[in-house]
Amino acid sequence: YQGVLGDLIGNSPQMKEIFSLIRQVAPTTASVFITGESGTGKELVARAIHRLSPRNGGPFVAVNCAALPETLIESELFGHEKGAFTGAVERRAGCFERAGEGTLLLDEIAEMPIGTQAKLLRVIEESKVRRLGGANDFSTSVRVLAATNHGPEDAVRNKLLREDLYYRLNVFHISLPPLRDRKQDIAFIGTALIRDLNRKHSCRVTNLSPDVIQRFEEYSWPGNVRELRNVI
Repeated sequence: YQGVLGDLIGNSPQMKEIFSLIRQVAPTTASVFITGESGTGKELVARAIHRLSPRNGGPFVAVNCAALPETLIESELFGHEKGAFTGAVERRAGCFERAGEGTLLLDEIAEMPIGTQAKLLRVIEESKVRRLGGANDFSTSVRVLAATNHGPEDAVRNKLLREDLYYRLNVFHISLPPLRDRKQDIAFIGTALIRDLNRKHSCRVTNLSPDVIQRFEEYSWPGNVRELRNVI
């Protein structure tokens, strides 16, 4: 449909530009750095890139770096061998291994410990991974996408994100606008959300009334599209 790319929705000039950037970068092997406030759809952008890429037959793996404790994040990323640490009762494949020939999204990468960022940079530059407790490296050809709701330059300046890792990942940059800056999309998004929620909940709710649309357009939506969906 016009104004729809994967699960991304919008007819505003800003979103048309986003769609154009996605179509431009998807067929390449370039790393992409996706930025935007929480709820703007960063993972949806990553999934659209994967879906339109030659890797679309492979896995799409997303890991939220902010949701993992520091003691587990390296195991989640790189995997581990049996006995590598207390509780490692069997070999476990990490995200790079699970993504295989597909795409790996590192969400909220500025929340990743600095020490782990150094190891991640080595993996990306050498295309080789070693499981924790392992003796040998194995090759990886996964495409890495990164996302953050921080301003990446601020994260680098505040020592939350390694500068060398940022420049390695920021081959191509896509910045998602907040919903308050593209309010002309609200009615269009609302219609699509209602259609989706009707199907999910077996309901027959009609579209948003003009009064509701006006109220929605007067609101600032700090939670962006995620908040709009929850309200609907």
